[in-house]
Amino acid sequence: MKKNLIAILLIFAVPVIVYMALTKSAATTAQPTDTTNTANKPQVIKFTSAMCLDCQKMNEIFKEIFPKYEGKIILTEIPVQDGSSFTNSQIEKYNVTLVPTIILLDATGKQIKRIEGAIEKDAMDNLLKGLE
Repeated sequence: MKKNLIAILLIFAVPVIVYMALTKSAATTAQPTDTTNTANKPQVIKFTSAMCLDCQKMNEIFKEIFPKYEGKIILTEIPVQDGSSFTNSQIEKYNVTLVPTIILLDATGKQIKRIEGAIEKDAMDNLLKGLE
């Protein structure tokens, strides 16, 4: 009976622990900024979730290609599951209904492009080049 109880606890406890670890790590890597004051630079706002496979793919793509745009384009990553008032206001402002959603803004703050779902590395790189 004890073995069955332990097995049942492991079946339910392990996914909860993994989920908590993933959401905590996503919240600590997020760098939300006020999207209304961008110092006249283009901006990329990336809505993401730790439990989303397409989001993880896009995170890897951004890790590869974004360093060459540092200082030229502002990147704001918003984890949708953190529940903060800033996150909720940005989700509402940009009408985000799924992740990943990537919003490209020009230097004046005007939305240039909206991407819902994952895209290829070359396509993302071309979009960022056009945003510079």
